[in-house]
Amino acid sequence: MTRTRVLIAVAVLLAIAGAGAAVWLRRPDVPAVVVEAIRKRDLEAIVSASGKIQPQRQINVSANTMGRVTRLAVQEGQRVRAGQFLLEIDPRSLAGQLQRGEASVAVAQSALQQARTSVEQARTMLDLARQNLRRQDELWKGGLTTRESLERAQNEVDVREAELKARDQEIHTREEQIKQEQAGLATTRYTLSQVIISAPMDGVVTRRNIEEGENVVVGTMNNAGTVLLTIADMSVIEAEIDVDETDIPEVELGQNARITIDAVPDRTFRGRVTEIGNSPIQAQGQNTDNANAAQATNFKVSITIDDEVPDVRPGFTCTAEITTSTRAMAVAVPIQALTVRELLYDAAGTLVREPPPARPSRFGFFRAAAPTTPPPPPETPPGHTRRETEGVFVFRDNRAVFVPVTVGIAGERYFEVLSGVAEGDRVITGPFTSVREFADGSEVRIEEPPARQ
Repeated sequence: MTRTRVLIAVAVLLAIAGAGAAVWLRRPDVPAVVVEAIRKRDLEAIVSASGKIQPQRQINVSANTMGRVTRLAVQEGQRVRAGQFLLEIDPRSLAGQLQRGEASVAVAQSALQQARTSVEQARTMLDLARQNLRRQDELWKGGLTTRESLERAQNEVDVREAELKARDQEIHTREEQIKQEQAGLATTRYTLSQVIISAPMDGVVTRRNIEEGENVVVGTMNNAGTVLLTIADMSVIEAEIDVDETDIPEVELGQNARITIDAVPDRTFRGRVTEIGNSPIQAQGQNTDNANAAQATNFKVSITIDDEVPDVRPGFTCTAEITTSTRAMAVAVPIQALTVRELLYDAAGTLVREPPPARPSRFGFFRAAAPTTPPPPPETPPGHTRRETEGVFVFRDNRAVFVPVTVGIAGERYFEVLSGVAEGDRVITGPFTSVREFADGSEVRIEEPPARQ
C-alpha cells in the first residue's frame, strides 16, 4: 500500500514537471539588452581633419635677371636677418649693358646740343632773310627793284621759317630720345642692383633650390621662373587642414582647436581658426568643369597655433580638432542608442503605437520557420501616414518603448537631446543588432552583469 502511494506521488510530480516544462518551452525567447540611465553631461562638438604645418608668412625668393650664380652665402635651415646677403648673380653682362646705356645717353645729349646750335643758326638766317625782305619791299615801293627780286626775298623768308620749325622739332625729338635712353639706363641700373639678392625678412631658409655655378631662369607667362630660396617666419605657424564640405558650415573664425603633430608625440597644442577657404581645394591638374562627382570636396581651414612648437618644420603632418559648439550639463544619450523607425501617425500628427509582432519560442519545434525577409508593414489606415522617425528605445515595464527625440549637437560619444526623454530614463544601448531590429513595445530583459570571479 505504501509503495503504491509513492508511485502515485512520483507520477503526479512528473506530470506537473512535464506541464511546467512545456509551458516554459512555449514562452517567447526574450532578448537581453544593455541599458544606460540618461544623465546630464558637458558636451563638445568636434570637427576633426588632418593637414600640414605651415608658417603664416613665407616668401619664395626668385631672380629678376638671368645669369650664373657666382656667390652663395646661405645653407638650408640657416636663420637669416632682413637685408642679409644671400647670393649674387654674375654682373658682368649687365655691367656692359650699363656702359652702353651711359654712352647712349651721352650721345643723345650731344645730339641735343647740336640741335640747339642748329636752331640758333636757323634763327639767325631767318632774321637776315627778313631784313632782306624789308629792303626789297622799300626798293619796290620806290621803283628801284624788280618784282622778281621781291618774290625771291619773300621765298627766302618762308624757307628760313620752315627750317627754324624743323630745328625746333628736332630739339623736341632729341629731348625725348634722351628720356628714352635715360629710362633704359635706369632699368639697367635697377637690374644690375638685383644681381645681389638679400633676405626680405627675418626667418629661416626652409628650402634652397640653387647651387653656386648654376644658371637662373627668369619666369615668363608660360614658364615659371626659378625659385631660388624659400624663407619662412617660423615665429607664427599655422595648421592648414582639409575640412569636408559637410563640416564647413559649422566652422567659424575664432573657434578654439587642439592640434596634434605626428613629429611631436604625446603633446597637444592650442590654436584658433583664423581663415576659412571660400573655394574648394582642387587637386593639381583637376578641372572644375570635369571634376569627378564622386570625389570628396574639401575646403582649406587655417588654424593659428598659440603654443610654441619645439623644432617645428614646414610640412609636418598634423591633426586638428575644432570645437564648433559646447553645451554645459545637457541631457545626453549615447550615440549607439539612437536609431530610426518607420512609425504610424494619425491625421493630427499624433503617434499611433502598433502592437509588436510575436517573438518565436525558445526551441525550433515550438515555432514556425523564421522568414528570410522582414515582413511588410501592415496596411496604413485611412487618414494615417508612415514616416521615418529618429529616436531611442526606453526600457519601461520590461519592454522596449520607442520614443522619438530631437537631438542637438553631437559630442564624441553622446548626442544632446532637446526633447523626447528626460534625465533618469533608461535607454537601450545594446546589443547593436538588437537595437537595429527591435519593434516598438517588444518584450526585453536587462542583461545581468557577469559574476565576479
